[in-house]
Amino acid sequence: MTEPAIRARTIANLLPLLCARAGVKVIHNSDRNYTGIRFETKAAGPVILEMPTTDEDPYRLVQEFIDPDKAGRMEVELRRFPQIYKPHGIAHITAEFLRSNGFLK
Repeated sequence: MTEPAIRARTIANLLPLLCARAGVKVIHNSDRNYTGIRFETKAAGPVILEMPTTDEDPYRLVQEFIDPDKAGRMEVELRRFPQIYKPHGIAHITAEFLRSNGFLK
C-alpha cells in the first residue's frame, strides 16, 4: 500500500482495452527498487512503466530484455513522462506510445 503502488494501480485501471489484452500487471521489483506496470508485449518482450520514487523523478517507460544485447544491456529506456500529468493522461500517453510504435497490436 505504498504511494507508487497506489499510483500504479490507478493508472493500470485507466488503461484502454488494447493494453489489457497485452497482459498488464502491477509489479514491485525489490531487487531493482521500483514499482511499475508490466506489459507483456508479443512483439518486443516485456515493457515496464516505472513509477517515480521522488517528486523530481519522471515516469519511465523501459523495455526489458530476456538476454543481454550485444552491448550487455538488460533494458532500454524508451521514454520519460514528467509528473505534471494526471493518471488518466499517463495511461493515455503510455497506451498511445506503445500502440504507435508497434508494441501492441
